[in-house]
Amino acid sequence: MTAPSYRRIAVLDIGKTNAKVVVLDSATGGEIAVLKRPNMTIKTGLYPHYDIEALWSFALDALKNLAREPGFDAISITTHGAAAALLDRHGELAMPVIDYEHEYPEEIRDAYTALRPAFDETFSPRLTMGLNVGAQLHYQKSAFPEAFAEVATILTYAQYWTARLTDVAANELTSLGCHTDLWNPRTGDYSSLVDRLGIRALMAPIRSAFDALGTVLPGIAEELGLAAPVPVYCGIHDSNASLLPHLVHRKAPFAVVSTGTWVINFGVGGDLDHLDAKRDALANVDAYGRAVPSSRFMGGREFEILSAEIGPVDEKAAQAAIGRVIEKGMMLLPNIAPGSGPFPGKASRWIGAEGASREERHAAACLYLALMTDACLGLIGAKGPVIVEGPFALNETYLKLLAALAGREVLALPGSTGTSQGAALLTGIRPVSGAETHVPPSEIAGLAAYRDRWYAAME
Repeated sequence: MTAPSYRRIAVLDIGKTNAKVVVLDSATGGEIAVLKRPNMTIKTGLYPHYDIEALWSFALDALKNLAREPGFDAISITTHGAAAALLDRHGELAMPVIDYEHEYPEEIRDAYTALRPAFDETFSPRLTMGLNVGAQLHYQKSAFPEAFAEVATILTYAQYWTARLTDVAANELTSLGCHTDLWNPRTGDYSSLVDRLGIRALMAPIRSAFDALGTVLPGIAEELGLAAPVPVYCGIHDSNASLLPHLVHRKAPFAVVSTGTWVINFGVGGDLDHLDAKRDALANVDAYGRAVPSSRFMGGREFEILSAEIGPVDEKAAQAAIGRVIEKGMMLLPNIAPGSGPFPGKASRWIGAEGASREERHAAACLYLALMTDACLGLIGAKGPVIVEGPFALNETYLKLLAALAGREVLALPGSTGTSQGAALLTGIRPVSGAETHVPPSEIAGLAAYRDRWYAAME
């Protein structure tokens, strides 16, 4: 049976910060149309939650506009992972989709910590707030038992949007396997937590990310002005969407640094035996159901905060400032965004930054991000070339520093994000190799000693 051939694929891509609908050309792999909006949180109600209806209205409006020009003949979905949708027996939301940055009362957090499985079962570390989906479900069930009693079906987040388009409920492995506490990657089954929470019967059937779950419902198709049936594919966790193109055409071992709000690092070809749960190392599950050693920190959010404080700089001037920053011992220590990353419990502070120029502060910020990424790669035993995709692939200062710290080649894939391209591959189209910038490792005077001092300063 031959794979279907699509000319253009629309991807609904819902990240923590922004939501967008992208149309990709299957021949070139390029984004030929993009519409986006901020992803807003509603602070009222049971708890802070995503404005699902605003996102749905945006998605429909965007798909309607893009159906006219440039058009599309398949739809794929990708979303951030730390979310689940709880549906009632009518298929409507029984409870709002909780914002994972909401912090729960201490007694509920303590009860969940006692309930969750050990790391060697799930390879999912105990994370703050609702970054473990299991913690979200426990909170919703414990704090709001009457509302939770109406729940008939639990869906992973990407598959919620697929269900709205097709009326087919499903769960999927990349979303189940991304630090949820709900999945056992060694056995390929739900973890013991699912039974402890009493929710196994509520979990929607598991489908492959590559499955077409159905076509767009007739009423929605009419609203969008679709001239022919349009299949909707199951969908994928966003960081795993970024990983997928590399799995298709690269040989292990290699590392992928997927950058967005989070910097997610994958050590393809590594093992799970040396992961440190206390330092935000974990296993993700790829689109083929295989466990992949991973690590992360909230680098995109941190750089956004730093950039707002520092202001605009010239990239070449920032690169020229690296030597001065190293010589002066000017450095930034973790964590700007607390609660995750390889150095838990550390409070951010500047050292030697008095009177520094904007270019020096920018260079020091890029040094910080490169040091954090290098630490994350070390935690997962990453080997081979380092592929950087997403916004950081455009940051020449960061790329140069990362290559020097890692001591191996960095390949930068320019473009806003690789999530949409990865999600489009679920439809069976062939991956198209885009432009790559190769950054070889170089000797930067004083960098090794600077790294030693950076670690020492955290002690």
